[in-house]
Amino acid sequence: MKNIFLFTLLLVGLGFAVRAQQIRIDTEAGPIVVRLYPDKAPVTVANFLRYVDDKRYDSAHFYRVVRLDNQATSPVKIEVIQGGLQNDTTRMLPPIAQETTAKTGLKHLDGTLSLARGAPNSGASEFFICINPQPELDFGGKRNPDGQGFAAFGQVISGMDVVRKIQAGQTGQPGPTNAYSNPLQLLLKPVLIRTVRRVP
Repeated sequence: MKNIFLFTLLLVGLGFAVRAQQIRIDTEAGPIVVRLYPDKAPVTVANFLRYVDDKRYDSAHFYRVVRLDNQATSPVKIEVIQGGLQNDTTRMLPPIAQETTAKTGLKHLDGTLSLARGAPNSGASEFFICINPQPELDFGGKRNPDGQGFAAFGQVISGMDVVRKIQAGQTGQPGPTNAYSNPLQLLLKPVLIRTVRRVP
């Protein structure tokens, strides 16, 4: 826990130097351009840009898609695509403290970029993009039982057609599931993220 907060303090310091920023996610399905909000979510944006600047997302994947047809057992439905390093722990940085939407004033809207997590303060490398508004992912929402929601930190400004194309990809067959893994939501052919870069 101490390491999380030390790392967070470092990112806060970096965050003050971060200006309004856009990034381009070049995937094999097409490009996605995202505007980040360093003024509202400085810790989360600084963390994400560290992955970008270190080129840690190069050759990563969008590997999970959540649709209304592949979450039958979930009482709270959402629609997202999730990407990141998945199980490649060698490229992961320490987790950061969570910036809830109650703190940032951001909401999970159509095209919102947000940080995936399990337990509180466990977000690190994995991220997702919303398809349609997803209020259950905001602070007070019920998708995560702790009610803290997820840390929104950006907005797609170009490429939602690519996001929807990825979401429509073929997923796996029913199998053992837990809180963080559902074969029905894992793409049979994950979508390659070639590069993620800052753009003017």
